[in-house]
Amino acid sequence: MLNKFFLSVLLTFFVVTGNYGQQKPSLLQGELIIFHAGSLSMPFKEVAAAFNKIYPDVKILMESAGSVASARKITDLNRPCDIMAAADYAVIDNILIPKYADWNIRFVSNELSIVYNEKSRYSKEINSKNWFDVLMRSDVAFGRADPNSDPCGYRSVLTLQLAEKYYKKPGLAKRIMSKDMNYMRPKEVDLVALLESGSIDYIFLYRSVAIQHKLNYLLLPDEINLKNPVYAARYATASTEINGNAPGKKDVVKGEPMIYGVTILKDAPNREAAIAFLQFLLIRDKGLAIMEKNGQPSVVPLPTMNWDKLPEVLKKFALKQ
Repeated sequence: MLNKFFLSVLLTFFVVTGNYGQQKPSLLQGELIIFHAGSLSMPFKEVAAAFNKIYPDVKILMESAGSVASARKITDLNRPCDIMAAADYAVIDNILIPKYADWNIRFVSNELSIVYNEKSRYSKEINSKNWFDVLMRSDVAFGRADPNSDPCGYRSVLTLQLAEKYYKKPGLAKRIMSKDMNYMRPKEVDLVALLESGSIDYIFLYRSVAIQHKLNYLLLPDEINLKNPVYAARYATASTEINGNAPGKKDVVKGEPMIYGVTILKDAPNREAAIAFLQFLLIRDKGLAIMEKNGQPSVVPLPTMNWDKLPEVLKKFALKQ
């Protein structure tokens, strides 16, 4: 009898100490609301599926839109949201911090490319030296995202400005931007359907989206694709205006290397689940491995403002600025 008693105590000790400091998956439940950039749709779907294998009682509700439009749902429409992930970290810094969020973790990068498929006119001859001439042909149609709704939209404008200088083609940016205005859409992924249907031939689009949709893409020189930090000073010479927070107000956006940002809102309805999701997302062999497979390489950790306000468990994914 005594041996059975000690055996029972010993088993209890191992069970308790073995679980100490760990959050049981069953303790997390409820809805988790995520607003995210359109270019994060496919990788976030995979991340959510992997997360739900650990936390099956969390119902993840994801809503895709242009990053600026997503932020406006929070600031203008007062929509409840736990996590906001933007294709441009500056959207979180400029629109959500400090009123709606305290901090911002920069987590993946991307680059702008020209995307097409086998049905695209002149797809056999387009290259990094003639793409602007191909796009300007009268029988070619191309699409781009709306700069006022989506970072991919204003990044397309910035890339065109940089291309004008790089190729020494005065007026190039204005000529291209004034063509095919009817194929501008609120977010970049809306344009994929137009390409696949044959309505347009080319898209200014993130390379990651092309990889995720198995589309052909033309790589642009690093001097203009907003990918390479080495060219940060060159990128900064390009700028454009987008709609600001108030009617009639304009914000200036300058060129810089593409970096995505993610935050948890101050009034997040399910903060515990949100923190657990970001922990999973930002681990190199879990969420970040899924992101990299989808063409969005990790930049974790990078300096972040308000590092002291990060939840303790997330501080390892950023550096103090």
